Amino acid sequence: MAQISQILSSLPDAPQLSKALNPPDCYWSSPNGDSRLIKGNCLDVLGKLAPGSVDVIFADPPYFLSNGGTTCQAGKRVSVDKGRWDRSQGLEENHQFNHDWLSACQRVLTDNGTIWVSGTVHVIYSVGFAMQQLGFKILNDIIWEKPNPPPNLSCRYFTHSTETILWAARSRKSKHHFEYSEMRQRNEGKQMKNVWRFCAPGKREKIYGKHPTQKPIDLLDRLLTASCPPKAHVLDPFNGSGTTGVAAARRQMKYTGIELNPEYLEISRQRIEDELAGSQHQRPQLRSVQ
Repeated sequence: MAQISQILSSLPDAPQLSKALNPPDCYWSSPNGDSRLIKGNCLDVLGKLAPGSVDVIFADPPYFLSNGGTTCQAGKRVSVDKGRWDRSQGLEENHQFNHDWLSACQRVLTDNGTIWVSGTVHVIYSVGFAMQQLGFKILNDIIWEKPNPPPNLSCRYFTHSTETILWAARSRKSKHHFEYSEMRQRNEGKQMKNVWRFCAPGKREKIYGKHPTQKPIDLLDRLLTASCPPKAHVLDPFNGSGTTGVAAARRQMKYTGIELNPEYLEISRQRIEDELAGSQHQRPQLRSVQ
């Protein structure tokens, strides 16, 4: 099987052939095949994709925060427990994990491709260091400011109201794509700064269910618009509830999302199909995903 995968990777239509030979991996695909969701571990799936087949990657990896801490939600103290996938395995193991998935992403990026990685202080320094180890070229650090963060209940620290998003090119030789004029136009004719202000996703973005680390669609729309060349292929190795896929569909880009959780895959399918259809039908009732 390994030999077959190597042969497929050398062919121009390797992604389509790989998909045909591995139908259980593909959870859902749009009618035209431009958007697809693949059920599986990101390292396993990335290893099956053809090298140099993806233009832009957005990744929102585990922050390793689910270790007994608490936060404020709806005015109440609640446990920070997003699931086993978010539990720390120790500094060395956490960094090795970041190094491994970034290396797998680097392999599938085109020569001029770029990657965006979101994280808090708990993980972003490891991600940045792994990028330097692997030879990525860090282009920007975007500070995502949230005007509506939960308060700090201990009153012993400043309120956490930002996340960092690192934007990096595949290598020092990459000639990355940047829609400078569009970003300037969106910023009233001035150069756009690296501090972006977006509210966390509201109820309208969670009509099919909730994900604990869901990102706002406007954030993903901006970064994809800024960095994607025409007819780009976008990939998200930690698909979650599919916000990257929705943004890609909105911009008529190809999309591949990788996710292990079947409930999140179903939320993603409904969200992306809704975006592709431009549906105006009555929305379903809100529900939670445990």
